Amino acid sequence: MIVIVGVAVITLVVLIASFMKRAKPQGAGSLDNVAAVGVEGQGTTMVALTFTLHNSSDKILYVHNVQSVLQSPKGEQKADAVAAVDFERYYQAFPGLKNGAQPPLSPEDKIQPGESVRRTIIVNFPVTQDVFNQRKSISVLIWPYDQTLPVTLSQ
Repeated sequence: MIVIVGVAVITLVVLIASFMKRAKPQGAGSLDNVAAVGVEGQGTTMVALTFTLHNSSDKILYVHNVQSVLQSPKGEQKADAVAAVDFERYYQAFPGLKNGAQPPLSPEDKIQPGESVRRTIIVNFPVTQDVFNQRKSISVLIWPYDQTLPVTLSQ
């Protein structure tokens, strides 16, 4: 009987510790604006996603990678953000992307503890604009360097 009680206590302690130490996103925020432009003759859609990101932890959030995930009738599509140095070129080619745009969020950017920023990323999805407009959801995934979970902002 003592062994059973001991095992139960150890199991309870492990479960509580696991719950307290589980991975949690380092930030939160909202996806504020979506501007999409179809690319003629290519069957793809360029999308500018503007969002607010708040670092809710007590550590600096170092951005490792930025992606977007599209849930459409054709299934899930993932796309990496284009390089920030290319934004002006995309804005010239597709002026509709600039609607509501903010400065870009790039890998290696850092967000201080408690800081909130408004940023934009541009992605290219391999779907037509009609399919994009029928989307079920769209998300921005911000992958910090030292975390196992991304900060996910959805609309």
